[in-house]
Amino acid sequence: MKADIHPQYHLIKVVMTDGTEFVTRSTYGSEGATLNLDIDPKTHPAWTGGSAQLLDRGGRLSRFNSRFAGLNFGKK
Repeated sequence: MKADIHPQYHLIKVVMTDGTEFVTRSTYGSEGATLNLDIDPKTHPAWTGGSAQLLDRGGRLSRFNSRFAGLNFGKK
């Protein structure tokens, strides 16, 4: 087997959208990095089964809506 071909596997902190945190092992970032989730199973309608409003973190959702507001996809 080839040496040094796999990414480093280390501990990171994950912060959910509601502010809860947990530590897990990952190849993301470096040792001790923080991963802030924009969408997680507690808020996303695919997991909750509802039509909950998605949190707009960083303006991504509003940028998308303003960029594609004029498209109607065949609707009259």
